[in-house]
Amino acid sequence: MPTTLIRNGTVITATEIMDADVLIDGEKIVGIAAPGAHGWKADNVIDAKGKYVFPGGIDVHTHMELPFGGTLASDDFESGTRAAAWGGTTTIIDFAVQAFGEQVMDGYEAWMEKAEGNCAIDYGFHMIVGDVTDQALKEMDILMGEGVTSFKLFTAYPGVLYSDDGKVFRAMQKAAENGGTIMMHAENGMVIDVLREQALQRGETDPIHHAITRPPVTEAEATHRVLAYAELAGCPVYVVHMSAKEAVAEVAMARDRGQNAFGETCPQYLFLDWDNLREPDFGGAKYVCSTPVRDRDQGHQDALWRYLATNDLQVVSTDHCPFCMNDHPKLGRQKRLGEGDFTKIPNGLPGVEDRMRMIYHGAVGEGRLSLNRFVEVTATTPAKMFGLFPQKGTIAVGTDADIVIFDPKATHVMSVGSSHMDVDYNAYEGKKVQGDIDLVMARGKVLISDGEYHGSKGDGRFLKRGTCQLLV
Repeated sequence: MPTTLIRNGTVITATEIMDADVLIDGEKIVGIAAPGAHGWKADNVIDAKGKYVFPGGIDVHTHMELPFGGTLASDDFESGTRAAAWGGTTTIIDFAVQAFGEQVMDGYEAWMEKAEGNCAIDYGFHMIVGDVTDQALKEMDILMGEGVTSFKLFTAYPGVLYSDDGKVFRAMQKAAENGGTIMMHAENGMVIDVLREQALQRGETDPIHHAITRPPVTEAEATHRVLAYAELAGCPVYVVHMSAKEAVAEVAMARDRGQNAFGETCPQYLFLDWDNLREPDFGGAKYVCSTPVRDRDQGHQDALWRYLATNDLQVVSTDHCPFCMNDHPKLGRQKRLGEGDFTKIPNGLPGVEDRMRMIYHGAVGEGRLSLNRFVEVTATTPAKMFGLFPQKGTIAVGTDADIVIFDPKATHVMSVGSSHMDVDYNAYEGKKVQGDIDLVMARGKVLISDGEYHGSKGDGRFLKRGTCQLLV
């Protein structure tokens, strides 16, 4: 296989900043040395002078072609992973789904079939356990042997994916036994359903009421509850898509007392707010997701950035789950299913292509986080959290050559017109961000350079993952 030399760049990892050349042989990094101090020769030479060399981003929360609300997420594994590559993400972990009344392994096999041969980048799976039965618990053991080592449960969506406290606790006990990690969508779904029904009875049907009927206390209460159950069961717990400062405070307290508790947030919670949900002509539907974006006046966005800085939040993923506003050629006017009834708006928004640019801008460009911390929350900690480190998530001899060359002096305007996700809007339309992606390489193959895509359908491989590497 060909060799590649990346010269004169500034290599950034979670712990180091160094001017260095990087030598790649086939799929692996085989050398890192001071610029010009090595005598290396290579088949291909890339000059990264004045640019950062980051490890490829790892998005551990995506939903490609997920069934939801009578429709499907508009990105499939081919389009979604190609868009991820355009955005500097070289690995995703998606969610296979066991629906209520079905077998866990049937859901896993169905999602493997969807992804196999279609992904542009490497991928793995978490398993959504929607029906905790004795058989499901046995199949969790089987999946551990398949490299699916994390299992997601919901305290939201009664009648669809909801698990009661006993089922959540039983799954946590199984994870404590087999070494798995439990991921939790933590909202009090029963209370939310009451608030939603009452809002509709009052004639409150606009998108803003999606957020109003999911107040911060419903996230904080559920987070407190699942943390308590995880502590009792003795398993690691990872709370997904956190948006309320009160909920993250619960994770922070659990970590302070030594619990293996972890939290994730997403770009939408750092940049969007209720003003977006109030956009006229049903435009607020574009930003409907769960947990919801929060009221900026209550300080949630600033608090989330602080929690990222203090490591009380460890990961920034996307919860990428796009639905079109207008006419998708196959799926129709998806978000508009909820016109006149906010409870019928499909929950989710696009983001897999936007994450690295948006987080770099907010973290480094606006001075909230260091370059090292940017790499940590977008690549290194996700890899460690879900058993992919050091194969993924860093730049070191022996690791996969998943690399992003990033120009900190460039700018980029977020726009649906320049994005590659299969959706008809961009959640950050018109926002000018500092820094832009120059080149993306996955396992030594250049996927993006000079504004062109050089990858192929099926470039990505399934990743069998180990267990969490962050346990205390």
